[in-house]
Amino acid sequence: MSRSWWSGWRHFTRNTGLSMPQFSILMQVYYRGQCGISDIGEYSQITNAAASQLVDKLTQGGLLERTEDPNDRRVKQLTLTKKARALIDTGMNERYRWVDELSTRLNADQRRKFGEALTTMNEVIRDMDLDSAPKKR
Repeated sequence: MSRSWWSGWRHFTRNTGLSMPQFSILMQVYYRGQCGISDIGEYSQITNAAASQLVDKLTQGGLLERTEDPNDRRVKQLTLTKKARALIDTGMNERYRWVDELSTRLNADQRRKFGEALTTMNEVIRDMDLDSAPKKR
């Protein structure tokens, strides 16, 4: 394996021209669906002004679209563009490729233990995300 997962992920994101906070916003919208800037700010633990600046760059780059909230025209909802979805799919494929490469280097017992650990970690992460997720209004 030529580089670690983190190194490979950083290399991928750097090649996209996006900062890690920008890519994080794309992933938030990907997993959470349509959301507002205040949701992004709250979840990222940054001010709405900082979230707005990051979102502006992503919008200008053709990765996010702003639409009116049907319940409140003053509120703008963010959605991913096709370009952003393709970028995220590429990133996910890179991660899957890395996990596949890793698994070829593990014996059967190590793969079983690794799988159990990943399942446990995913459950904990999901619970943490649910606990900290912005509440929909």
